[in-house]
Amino acid sequence: MKIAVIDGQGGGIGKNLILNLKERLPEDITLIALGTNALATSAMIKAGADEGATGENAIIFMAPKVDLIVGPIGIVVGNSMLGELTPMMAEAIGSSPCRKILIPVQKCSVAIAGSTNKPLQNLIDDLIGQVRELIPR
Repeated sequence: MKIAVIDGQGGGIGKNLILNLKERLPEDITLIALGTNALATSAMIKAGADEGATGENAIIFMAPKVDLIVGPIGIVVGNSMLGELTPMMAEAIGSSPCRKILIPVQKCSVAIAGSTNKPLQNLIDDLIGQVRELIPR
């Protein structure tokens, strides 16, 4: 199974996702870090991603080639992350046939009704629980 972890800006959420996924998923899962910028990609690679690529073309190219995409909710919102996430990236991610599990971070001018302001680690724990349910046993 190939999982793309997509993040931007400093890559803090992506880094935490990679660390937690690496620790709590089977070893045969491939984690691919896709950053909107080199800093985000670097942070995710240092956290243990198996592969990494940066920028619009990498995200557009890889989005339909993975089995699962994870990241903050802003990755499906064009011009989010202070403009780093382009509308073409958001379209590619949203149009990918794979499942997406997104963290409801209350930024990028997006609020999700019904979501609570849980600490980031709790949100990551919820995400990992959902990912584990998708892994064939």
